[in-house]
Amino acid sequence: MRYEIKGETLPVVICYLEAGETMITQGGGMAWMSPNLQMETTSGGGIGKAFGRMLSGDSMFLNRYTARGGNGMIAFASSFPGSVKPFTVSPGQEYILQKSAFLASEAGVDLDIHIQKRFSSGLFGGEGFIMQRVSGSGVVFAEFDGHVVEYQLQAGQQIVIDTGHLAAMSASCTMEIQTVPGLKNKFLGGEGLFNTLVSGPGNVWLQTMPISNVAKALQPFLPSSS
Repeated sequence: MRYEIKGETLPVVICYLEAGETMITQGGGMAWMSPNLQMETTSGGGIGKAFGRMLSGDSMFLNRYTARGGNGMIAFASSFPGSVKPFTVSPGQEYILQKSAFLASEAGVDLDIHIQKRFSSGLFGGEGFIMQRVSGSGVVFAEFDGHVVEYQLQAGQQIVIDTGHLAAMSASCTMEIQTVPGLKNKFLGGEGLFNTLVSGPGNVWLQTMPISNVAKALQPFLPSSS
């Protein structure tokens, strides 16, 4: 499979498949394709995994697109202004993604639910108690909000992240929540009560425009329901 990512504000990833190759996406993920792509809807590992994907922000069922009778092309477009990033997954090289980040992947990639081991991380971390985990083997494409900045953390190295800006991290990283120090900082600083603390080793991808921040900024301009 070859691919190219086009567009900056609303990107699309165009995948070029050889005969017999398969791409997987959630329902509604396909933007356009060549006519020899055959679609098959699947639970992607059983009803348990289907419910897990629903809890992590994606559709219960996945669509498999396979090139039949020759090479084919299929495109997957982002649903919000931001970035599409490719991740190469292999045994021992897995990733944790924010909810609803999964866009598409090769057939060898396994998409599963990821539950934060520490309850406080899930409750206050900004991305919720449930995230997405990708494993297996192949390329997965994830969509993030705004531009993406990547940091490589060494063992024991940490980075403090404001709520919602954590887009993805290597599965080797750990995530915890720390309280903003000082009562004035908590209630008058405008940064909320908690920050996310990610520790290495591994890579961290941060997004510049979380959709939750966009919704908050637009709220004063929306008509009141009363």
